[in-house]
Amino acid sequence: MAADLALIWPEIALVLFAVLALMWGALRGQDREGPLLNTISAAVLAVIGVAVAFRGDGAGFNGLLQIDAFARFAQAVILLSAAAVLATGQSWLAGQGLMRFEYPVLVVLAGGGIVLAVVGMMVMVSATDLITLYMGLELQSLALYILAAIRREDEASSEAGLKYFVLGALSSGLLLYGASLTYGFAGTTSLAGIAEAAASANIGLLFGLVFLLAGAAFKISAVPFHMWTPDVYEGAPTPVTAFMAAAPKVAAMAMLARLVHTGFAPVLPDWQQIIAVLSVLSMFLGAIAGIAQRDIKRLMAYSSIAHMGYALIGLTAGTTLGVEAMLAYMAIYVTTSVGAFAFILSMQRDGQPISSLSALQGLGWAQPGRALAVMALMISLAGVPPFVGFLGKIYVLRAAVDAGLVWLAVAGVVASVIGAYYYLRIVYLMYFTPAEGALETGKGWAAPVVLALAALAMVAGAVNLLGLESLAAMAAQSLVY
Repeated sequence: MAADLALIWPEIALVLFAVLALMWGALRGQDREGPLLNTISAAVLAVIGVAVAFRGDGAGFNGLLQIDAFARFAQAVILLSAAAVLATGQSWLAGQGLMRFEYPVLVVLAGGGIVLAVVGMMVMVSATDLITLYMGLELQSLALYILAAIRREDEASSEAGLKYFVLGALSSGLLLYGASLTYGFAGTTSLAGIAEAAASANIGLLFGLVFLLAGAAFKISAVPFHMWTPDVYEGAPTPVTAFMAAAPKVAAMAMLARLVHTGFAPVLPDWQQIIAVLSVLSMFLGAIAGIAQRDIKRLMAYSSIAHMGYALIGLTAGTTLGVEAMLAYMAIYVTTSVGAFAFILSMQRDGQPISSLSALQGLGWAQPGRALAVMALMISLAGVPPFVGFLGKIYVLRAAVDAGLVWLAVAGVVASVIGAYYYLRIVYLMYFTPAEGALETGKGWAAPVVLALAALAMVAGAVNLLGLESLAAMAAQSLVY
């Protein structure tokens, strides 16, 4: 037991912090302690996010968890993105009277907590058993349901939380039903044991696999399980939307990769077909539906759907290079998404937050530095060279071609060209249309800093991806043997 506990010291540290923060906030008053706890939470997440890169490898709890380079990579991205979102959202929440102490505590729990058993996003990416995987998934989901509806007096926020809860419960039911079917035919919930059963051409396991993939597809907003994403992104408080667009997507994608490569590796051609369909549908729906959007939060929702489709190209390849490309793509997407939401959080007019695309008109001349950073992020999301977003798409397309999936790579290129329209439209609004009114810069230092750093990364990373390629390669090699 001592060795098991030593293996998960980052998770234990986060839970102890979350419990202490909850007690502190409850005893001293939520209004006074919210900003301080938010700042401390962001710092704790950032420190542990760096520290997980140096944690030891090994299996724990009788094979329920596996800490390896793959888990460390995903956990670091999860924790650092959560820290960035907490820092950038503090001024917005304070301005709206929402800087309650529950917010950072819930984000900490969603980002990597353990309560009595192994739970949270960090567990999702290291789980090697369906029961552990489901426990981690549910703790993450329950915290997000609450965060989406944390603005209790706002009808849109309450509606977003309710929609997310109802559809999330349905997806959890699908995943749990898939797990029960898998257990029934494999006789075990261990991913290694499932792989042994799948090697014997067990047709029943394929039914379980379909339901497991359906549940996981909901968590990454893959079509046709995407219906919650635009409404929840628009209705939830913007800092919550920023969080949902980053860390949970990485956790769910990493969970899906471990599930198929560890548990269902012997039936690769079967799950490859399913994920390929999810990828194509997500890319094209996200690219086409985003064109009609006039709210930047809804646009980012469809952007997220499309980018999950591109990441799924790498996973569809079923190779080490495919997983490597998927991990690198997710890290690039999260960096760009956090930077974009740092800008959205600072969009204000007359002291009130706005999210209309028309508010961006004339920004390029009124605030050139800010607009330049936004342009770098949008062009990177569009996949225009030489920005890092282009390299990320080349990465996953190369993996597909190497795996013989040329048709999927071609579909990715076509979808990317279509989707580039609404990213370039933002650039057009900022530089080639007259302003409707002055767009305020917002308060706080964190959002401008995160926006600038994300934009700088999109440019500087074009040289060697800032070392991301080698880290993703080590992570992929530890998952795909």
